[in-house]
Amino acid sequence: MSDIKVVRIHADQRAETTVTTGTKAWELFRDDADVVAARVAGSLKDLAYELSDGDEVEGVAIDSADGRDILRHSTAHVMAQAVQQIWPEARLGIGPPIDNGFYYDFDVETPFVPEDLVKIESAMRKIIKENQRFERRVTTDAEALDELKDEPYKIELIGLKGGAGTADTEGASVEVGAGELTIYDNIGRNGEAKWSDLCRGPHLPTTKRIPAFKLMRSAAAYWRGDEKNKQLQRIYGTAWESKEALDEHLHRIEEAERRDHRKLGRELDLFSFPDEIGSGMAVFHPRGGVIKREMEDYVRRRHLEEGFDYVGTPHISKDGLFHTSGHLPYYADTMFPPMEMEHAEYRLKAMNCPMHNLIYRSRQRSYRELPLRFFEFGSVYRYEKSGVVHGLTRVRAMTQDDSHSYVTPEQAPAEVEHLLTFVTGLLKDFGLDDYYFELSTRDDSKPDKFIGSDDQWETATSVLETAARKFGVDLVPDPGGAAFYGPKISVQAKDAIGRTWQMSTIQYDFNQPAVDRFDLEYVAADGTRKQPVMIHSAKFGSIERFIGVLVEHYAGAFPPWLAPVQVQGIPIAERHNDYLFDIAKQMKSQGLRVEVDDSDDRMQKKIRNAQLSKVPFMLIAGDDDVEKGAVSFRYRDGRQDNGVPLAEAIERVAAAVASREQV
Repeated sequence: MSDIKVVRIHADQRAETTVTTGTKAWELFRDDADVVAARVAGSLKDLAYELSDGDEVEGVAIDSADGRDILRHSTAHVMAQAVQQIWPEARLGIGPPIDNGFYYDFDVETPFVPEDLVKIESAMRKIIKENQRFERRVTTDAEALDELKDEPYKIELIGLKGGAGTADTEGASVEVGAGELTIYDNIGRNGEAKWSDLCRGPHLPTTKRIPAFKLMRSAAAYWRGDEKNKQLQRIYGTAWESKEALDEHLHRIEEAERRDHRKLGRELDLFSFPDEIGSGMAVFHPRGGVIKREMEDYVRRRHLEEGFDYVGTPHISKDGLFHTSGHLPYYADTMFPPMEMEHAEYRLKAMNCPMHNLIYRSRQRSYRELPLRFFEFGSVYRYEKSGVVHGLTRVRAMTQDDSHSYVTPEQAPAEVEHLLTFVTGLLKDFGLDDYYFELSTRDDSKPDKFIGSDDQWETATSVLETAARKFGVDLVPDPGGAAFYGPKISVQAKDAIGRTWQMSTIQYDFNQPAVDRFDLEYVAADGTRKQPVMIHSAKFGSIERFIGVLVEHYAGAFPPWLAPVQVQGIPIAERHNDYLFDIAKQMKSQGLRVEVDDSDDRMQKKIRNAQLSKVPFMLIAGDDDVEKGAVSFRYRDGRQDNGVPLAEAIERVAAAVASREQV
């Protein structure tokens, strides 16, 4: 044995350490119980990794993003081991970590039922208690094929070794790397292998390092996300670094279910998805229509204030237009199929920008007109797969508050700043004031997915990044997430329970104005013709999706300015109806939305109904109120002021609506 030098990195501290050959990574971090893996030269390793001279080794804590992934992946293996203990005939698919949890796919004769999950959880607890050791073993293709001959899906994965990957719906990649092939054994106390799985790892040191987990549900899933493949049974679970963290997560799930916009949309009579129309296409009912109209009125006015010109374009176009723009073939899979009319192929439009380019090109433009800003509520259609359509947040028919700014290259930085100021102000008006920026750039390893020169991409990315950093919010990189025609900034907003939603986007486009596309020009001050830069921006993204997010953010209890019904009049007895109808008339003349409940229900039932409908204010009237020209002013949360003069009550509502704040 000889001495070697390594660098230990933990909690932002670097310390050069001399160890002997054969030292394992866990020995560097034996004093920190939170470390469950190591990062060596950027690669994640098991704590059983044997150190080499010159290694820089960083501890991976269980409550870090990588640590949680390792925890969840390890828990997925324990779950698969438990399933095969109970159902030995079950064949294994894949079991990756995903956002906030994990899953594993199984080929079983009978679909899992909730009672099965209870059995699996019990078996998992026994495995965890046994403190089985996760042990990595390098193998050859031939050895693995022989060892896993009874696992057809693992055999298929071995055949994919070399980078084919998988198109699974959760975005999970194949568990086989392009290099060496590895199997993980779960080793019992006596040193015997209890269970094995093809996997690239890393894993926790032992099963006992799994502090808290829960199986959530089962569902059908096509093998590798391909509808042509066999349908397997998928079990979803979650695992966390502590019982407290698990409880918090489960509480968030309960809260998310309570806020589910699909459920609230039905209960509050806002919108529906009739089967007769088709999947992913919503109709807004009168109350939902109020919210949609308020949003449209607001954003239309704001665009005009910010110097945009309102335009309008059709829902359908010859399909050649989308070849000119470059969207075909990049987005062909998400566009509705072409239809033939008058010996030409037409398509429902999936984006508005090509038509805005035709408006720009309709006559000669001067540099004096720039920035030239077009805006419309453009209805677009995306052929989303049925498996990803989800209420209002993933639809096939949507309305975008779509705008395009045409600027000189010199004007581009100021225009991006202008747009970021616009969109962040808009989000704050809708109560979404916790956000960060995401900068999506191209993936240099996939040049066929992007067009344009290195210089164009570098310039465009620099403009967006420089502008974004001036706002003092986090800027998170998103390598490879750019559109084919240029980089973009997305505003990622957090809702009331901490979930992140992609909202507004700003994209820098040097492609569509080009000579070989739309050949857009402006006459410069020196009389030469130059190409403008095109900047796409959507403030809501889509109105449908934004409404879905708002329903969940507010749990249906909208601030007064957005509430479909702002005031509910509640008479104590039938003889007070006319008094409240007169008040409603006065308030409606001021643009307030008022209803009077003149049903036969008792007063307390009427109050309860208004609360269930999440009406911000209730005006309750009885004999004394009629005599004094007053009302009892009741808030949505149950607070109530009695004997409020009528003029003051109306002013309270009007002021709350004008403030755009929640009450």
